Amino acid sequence: MRLTIVAAQAIRNGAPLTLRAFAPTVLAKYSAEGSRKMSRKWIALGAIVAIIVGVALTAYGAASWDWFGRSRGAGTIEGAALPASAIDARTAARQAGAEALGASGEDHVLFGDLHVHTTYSTDAFMWSLPIFGGEGVYPLADACDFARYCSQLDFWAATDHAEAMTPTRWQQTRESIRQCNAVSGGGAAPDTVAFIGFEWSQVGRTPNDHYGHKNVIFPGLEDEAVAQRAIAAAGVASATLRGSPVQLNRWLPFLDWRHHQDYFDFNHYVREIQAVPECPPDVPSDQLPASCFESAGTPGELVERLDAQRLDYLLIPHGTSWGFYTPPGTTFDKQLHAAQHPERQTLIEVMSGHGSSEEYRDWQEIALAPDGQSAECPQPTASYEPACWRAGEIIRSRCVASGQPANVCEERAADTRRRAANLGVAYHLLIDGEQPADWLDSGQCRDCFVPPFSHRPRTSVQYGLAITNFDDPNQWRRFRWGFIGSSDNHRARPGTGYKPYDRLRQTEAAGANSDEWRTRILGPETPPSDQPNAITQEQLLSRAGFQLTEAERQASFFTTGALAAVHSEGRTREQIYDALRRRETYATSGPRILLWFDLLNSPNGGTPMGGETTMSAAPRFRVRAAGDFKQAPGCPDFTAQGMSADRLSHLCGGECYNPTNERLHITRIEVVRIRPQITPGENVSTLIEDVWRTFPCNDQGQGCTVEFTDPDFVRGRRDTVYYVRAIQEPTPRINGDNLRPTRDAQGRATAVNPCWGDYRTPRSDNCTANVEERAWASPIYVNAPLLRRR
Repeated sequence: MRLTIVAAQAIRNGAPLTLRAFAPTVLAKYSAEGSRKMSRKWIALGAIVAIIVGVALTAYGAASWDWFGRSRGAGTIEGAALPASAIDARTAARQAGAEALGASGEDHVLFGDLHVHTTYSTDAFMWSLPIFGGEGVYPLADACDFARYCSQLDFWAATDHAEAMTPTRWQQTRESIRQCNAVSGGGAAPDTVAFIGFEWSQVGRTPNDHYGHKNVIFPGLEDEAVAQRAIAAAGVASATLRGSPVQLNRWLPFLDWRHHQDYFDFNHYVREIQAVPECPPDVPSDQLPASCFESAGTPGELVERLDAQRLDYLLIPHGTSWGFYTPPGTTFDKQLHAAQHPERQTLIEVMSGHGSSEEYRDWQEIALAPDGQSAECPQPTASYEPACWRAGEIIRSRCVASGQPANVCEERAADTRRRAANLGVAYHLLIDGEQPADWLDSGQCRDCFVPPFSHRPRTSVQYGLAITNFDDPNQWRRFRWGFIGSSDNHRARPGTGYKPYDRLRQTEAAGANSDEWRTRILGPETPPSDQPNAITQEQLLSRAGFQLTEAERQASFFTTGALAAVHSEGRTREQIYDALRRRETYATSGPRILLWFDLLNSPNGGTPMGGETTMSAAPRFRVRAAGDFKQAPGCPDFTAQGMSADRLSHLCGGECYNPTNERLHITRIEVVRIRPQITPGENVSTLIEDVWRTFPCNDQGQGCTVEFTDPDFVRGRRDTVYYVRAIQEPTPRINGDNLRPTRDAQGRATAVNPCWGDYRTPRSDNCTANVEERAWASPIYVNAPLLRRR
């Protein structure tokens, strides 16, 4: 008992609990109290007990006060520059594809990934831990070598979450990207171009305060061309790390001793974030020291802070309709207000490894009241069941099974629906003992191409292109986006979409590696109840972000990454960035599809994808497209020349982008026409025509060319947005069928077979299903004369 009291006093007083300091004190106390009365046996026993307690207290101190944690750096880039012959062959193959379609041979089509995370991002570090099936950290050096050797990209960007970016990590990021460019070869044909960037990861708990995530990409490498600090999103994302820190249980290193250093290092990583002081909010960004933590609460404030530093940059929204963290009922409308500087968001990420945010649907997740403060649950339709409605059905079925009267069960179901509609992304926490399979495919888009989890159609790309802000009657405000795709990979693997293999490396799927660890992570399951629990919206608002989300159902929606493509004058940094700036870009779902989209009869003689013009005549367009090359197994021979076999195996897992000479076929060209609002409140559903026209593609192995015109433009006399999709023949894709539902004759899900991120789905199961991969050309914005717009 005496040992316990002394130990408790030491803990309260903050004394260092080391074996060397603690054990002699205890032994001296026993000796002073009467060593003559104690036999040597008791002295020895006391020493043993003291040592055991000392060891335990040392372990506690090590876990609680970060004695053993260490910083993880950016790693070491190992791969030499790729052979010039490999780059020449890559260029020649694309130019041959262009020439076969009659496109200019001087036009360079280049592929990249502008959205890549390493374990400088908190979620990436957490998923790298062994308890989540991770294999250890994924530093920036891995991303550089992966981009050049495994996916063989022409360009990529590091975009770790700014909320975890300490001044030291920001400096290391800049230095690592400079090193990547240095080893990639200089001159006019580097093997890859690496850009510096960060992600502003804003999350709102309600539709009124949610703006979503945006990447910031800088053109240059010098310190003066890059933000002094990575600017974080104020609110939930920052508070999760700084206000209510994400830290592992202090005993975890000892429960999994074989990997103890990983857990010590993660807690050290979090403490490094907390140690950075907040920047004074009233000091202009260009006058702040580099050593503080800067944040912005809205996109408008982010723009103003970057502009204060007189920087050139790209601001790219992404994952806009991803419902994992986007509250139901969120729309793009508030981001068109002048204060948010929507004109600075010149590109948008149409698709990533989290799914496609392209498509609008007219169903509602919840029905918001006019004040936006409360919601009701809309009834299901033939194509969509709201998750709040499914919550009521779960309670109803349990209530009926428990023998309650039908009217009682209906009252409980109605109450559950209403409450679930007002709990945002945390509706599932209302149901005790709920299992992912209970929700069937509720909340999901059933007919979208590779949708994100809980797709939010009013933050989709199509919705954003259809709306107009009329605050200034003399100057309408609209989004003018170019399209890109990227991966949003969190394992330092840019451009993962080249082959559907190794799901737990190439996608973000992660989870406990055993039933025991799943219980430890998620806690013991609560028994099912036939009534909703008493949790309130106020209680949920006090919780950290990831505690509210449906991580287990989400695993079935993680897939391989999309790509950004540019039509560039060459391979240099300046040429690539210039193509991105002028929006001569397109997105692909992962394959390296070749795509051209041009307005042929614009007043200036021709307008490429991403362009804008004003004209009175009927627009006439041309589309050229060719499929990606079929892939051979393994890696090209040249990859073994510049990197060790062990490093190549660790990064690429035995599979690289390895094209044959045979192309996959393009089956059709689809045209989407959107005529943006010209009066307030105009029904968006009537303005988005998807698909407006479809053209079969008689592809004999070299792609196809189609031309079309729009005579309605002259008659309609309204601004019109046109973009095209090139659809490739079906091929397997990881999580191509998401929850893998079983459906009845009416198309309703009766059961699901989730692709788990944890041990319940074998690692060998990539959960593939055939999909029609595609490319999306950036829109061409054709304006009618005399309309007011901006």
